[in-house]
Order: sequence, then structure tokens, then C-alpha cells
Amino acid sequence: MKPLHLVPDDVNVPFLKFRKIFYILSLAMVLASAALFFTKGLNFGIDFRGGVLIEIKTDGPADISALRDNLGSLGLGDVTIQEFGAPDDVLIQLQRQDGDEQAQMDALAQVTTALGEDVTIRRTELVGPKVGGELKEAGLYSVIISLLLIMVYIWFRFEWQFAVASVAALLHDVIITIGVFVITGIQFDLATLAAVLTVAGYSINDTVVVFDRIREMLRKYRKMEIPELLDMAINTTLSRTTMTSFTTILALVALFAFGGEAIRGFTFALIIGIVIGTYSSICVAAPLLLVLRVRRKLPEDEEGKEAASKA
Repeated sequence: MKPLHLVPDDVNVPFLKFRKIFYILSLAMVLASAALFFTKGLNFGIDFRGGVLIEIKTDGPADISALRDNLGSLGLGDVTIQEFGAPDDVLIQLQRQDGDEQAQMDALAQVTTALGEDVTIRRTELVGPKVGGELKEAGLYSVIISLLLIMVYIWFRFEWQFAVASVAALLHDVIITIGVFVITGIQFDLATLAAVLTVAGYSINDTVVVFDRIREMLRKYRKMEIPELLDMAINTTLSRTTMTSFTTILALVALFAFGGEAIRGFTFALIIGIVIGTYSSICVAAPLLLVLRVRRKLPEDEEGKEAASKA
């Protein structure tokens, strides 16, 4: 029985030939995502915007529609109600009320009274605006620091051109993933932020595989033109890259479909991020090396001969 190959072993796609199309497509997606983020904004979860969170267990499958009507009539502003893993497990989120902590406690008491004695309150959480603001700031710093550390790692392992290309591809992945969250309106919370950082790690893994093959071929094929060499490196790693991403996405789709609301945002971010990350490793990071004028690093004796011949 032959092993499964999503991509034939002898594939030869001229990726560098279409690099301008990839640049235009990626730039358009990045600009659109940034514009949506600054105009429409993310649907931040209670972790970031503050408010009241209540988890309840109902006697039998919860009637979400009836709960929305019941709690919506309390005049407490935005109320989000969703199943939380099981049909009888429900998560209720209230927007932060005007006033101090006592105002939040009063809102919690109103909801508890409205729910009645037929439900069991499993947990309640109060998140203030200061905490939410601090979490936003910490999340931004975590993304920036992770990108800088990745750039330093790639710089030491390869050359500066590889470091710049890898960070550009990672920024591309993160911005577009966030843009998809803005478009879909799926809630963005701490779990989703963790998924975005996971995507960065997954994407750089794919990129390093391609870069490692490029470095190997730069040493091996001394007379091959750089565009042809980059195409060969991408094509020889294409089967491994696509197969890894495909099998990972299969597991994530199952989690997204059957894992419940608790991890839906997390798995959605991973699915989108892996698709975008695989695309960027092949169509963005490697072609950028041509723009950055990557060159072969010859041994010292050969560099001396080359300099003498030019003189």
C-alpha cells in the first residue's frame, strides 16, 4: 500500500513566478484586516472589556431563547447567553454596569433572582475595566515580545534576511487572523489570544523547515539562479508542509464542531491561523528572500578566489 501524498513527489510549481500576485493578495488582506480592526473592532470577551460572568446548570436541556427573553427584560444592557459544553450547561455574560463594584453585585443579584430556583449557579466572576485594560496591554506585549524573540532566533540560526522575512510572515499571519475575528464577530478572549500565539509558533515551524532547505540548497547548488533555487526548495518541502497542516486541521475541525462553546474561539483561531500560516510560509516568507537579496555564503577560501577574479 502506497503512503498518502497530498502533493506528488515530483511536483514543480513555479511559486516565484506568481510572487507579485501573492504580495498584492497578502497586502490587501493585511490592510483590510487592519482597517476593520480600527473601525469595527474585535468582539472582546469579558476578560478584556469587564463585566459579570455566570455559569449555570439547568434541569434538562436549557431553553436559550427563553433565557434571553427573561434576562433581556432586566435592562442590564448587553447579555450574552450560550451553551457551555453541554446542553444543560450555560454561560451568561453581562456587560459592565455603570458604577462601582456594588453596581455589578446588584446586577448579579437581579440575574440570580430572575433565573429562579430551577437552576444551579456553578460560578460567578466579576472583571473590572482596569483588569480588562491591563490584560489587553499584557496581550499586546506578549505578541510583540514573542515576535522579537523569534526574529532573534532566526537571525542566529540563519541570516538577517531570513529573520526579517520570518517576522514579516508572522505579522501577516497574526493580523489576518485577527481580521477574520473582526469579520465573523466571534468573541476574542484570553483563550483566543493564546491560540494566536500558538499559531505564531506553528507558522514559524513551517517557515524554518522551508528556510532550512533553502540554506541547504544555497550551499549545494552554487551556480543555480536564486529564483529557481527558491522554487526547488519550496517544492521539495511542499508535501511535508501540506500534510502536517492537513492532519492538524482535521483534528481542529472535529474540536470546533463537537468541542462546545468553551473552546470554539480557540479552535477557530487555530484553524484560520494554520491555513494562513501555511500559505505565508510558502508564498510570502520564501519569496521575500528574493526581495531582501539573500546570497550564498561561500567558504572563506572560495570568497578569496571570487574577490581575486573580480579584481
